[in-house]
Amino acid sequence: MSNADTLVILDFETTGLSPDMGDRAIEIGAVLIENGQVTERFQELMNPGIPVSGFIEGFTGISNAMLKDAPPCAEVMHRFADFIAGHNLAAHNASFDKRFLDAELKRISRNYSGQFVCSMLLARRLFQNAPNHKLATLVEYTNAQADDALFHRALYDSEMTAKVWQAMLDDIYQRYAIKNISFELLYKLTKTPAKSVDKLLANWK
Repeated sequence: MSNADTLVILDFETTGLSPDMGDRAIEIGAVLIENGQVTERFQELMNPGIPVSGFIEGFTGISNAMLKDAPPCAEVMHRFADFIAGHNLAAHNASFDKRFLDAELKRISRNYSGQFVCSMLLARRLFQNAPNHKLATLVEYTNAQADDALFHRALYDSEMTAKVWQAMLDDIYQRYAIKNISFELLYKLTKTPAKSVDKLLANWK
């Protein structure tokens, strides 16, 4: 059973909201956490072969000029598939990132073996008193150091998610004295109604 303090936390920046509508990844950022410490980082821009809109450029700060000489998606995603091999995964609003991860890896006939957990769903269970569960709000709620100007760049968002992730592990330990928190427990929490979280954690063995 794998521990929740060893995993890859990732974030994509993309041309739009859905790979099913032809949108592609333009940046991937990720951190490898081992025993609660960031040990490796991954960040690359990638050229999707289609132009980035003015809205996306304004939102992410990534321009067509920046992508012009970037390696193609396939090249970057082969390297990223190697980076995540054998690890469980997490992302904030993971349904979005998982769609792009699955779509880009399918294009190059690669996959991954780990489970994928959504840190936003987990925060909704553990930080029920937070004003909302957007990443920027949770960074402030957990007193993590941040630079608001850098939000929506992939590596930075991954690093901030890692800080929120660690704060959630600390919260479980402090409130329920659960040591060696398993990834299985966090996955189970994301599927548990908010009103039942306390009972689950209080009785977890």
